Amino acid sequence: QVQLVESGGGLVQAGDSLRLSCAVSGRTFSAYVMGWFRQAPGKEREFVAATWSGGSSYYGDSVKGRSTISTDSAKNTVYLQMDSLKPEDTAVYYCAAASRSVWLALRGVQDAYEYWGQGTQVTVSS
Repeated sequence: QVQLVESGGGLVQAGDSLRLSCAVSGRTFSAYVMGWFRQAPGKEREFVAATWSGGSSYYGDSVKGRSTISTDSAKNTVYLQMDSLKPEDTAVYYCAAASRSVWLALRGVQDAYEYWGQGTQVTVSS
């Protein structure tokens, strides 16, 4: 019912910034909590950020102060702005959508998300 397509990843240097995009289609955009997760090689998937159209947003501890999640309802797109990138930010970044529990999804509980994109690679060189 929901399709998610990430874009905007690439190779950047430490200290650079970039913005990831997630195009959403299928259901009403406002009906879902939208989240960003990332997974580095050999590590478990990690919560990055989440937002709901009502205005609430949350961030994982590792990116607080360096990342901003936003939405554009007219374009059905979710963005993740990342600043001051570090080599440790290197990972595949996934966009996800949740409808079952707003409370859990906003707090980064992975099982709350039922739809996932294919991911976009972000590589930060030192």
